[in-house]
Amino acid sequence: MNSKIKSKEVDFLFDAILHLETEEECYQFFEDLCTVNELKAMSQRLVVAKMLSDGRVYSDIVESTGASTATISRVKRSLEYGCDSYSLVFDRMENK
Repeated sequence: MNSKIKSKEVDFLFDAILHLETEEECYQFFEDLCTVNELKAMSQRLVVAKMLSDGRVYSDIVESTGASTATISRVKRSLEYGCDSYSLVFDRMENK
């Protein structure tokens, strides 16, 4: 866990997210919580992470997602040196 983000407020946010039950509830909650650009940026980073995990090259990712090479590099750094949360989520999504 990253102690830089650990706080009561972040705990409250994550607890709220864990109480969402459907995709429609997620859409409603995140539409209220985030700007359109924030939501698009988060979803783009997730798609980039999946593509990198699948062995896709930067040029394919840029073409497919429109993500900058800087964004792709940041996501790649998270995949290599982060908390392995992308792998956790992707594995769970594949097994469901």
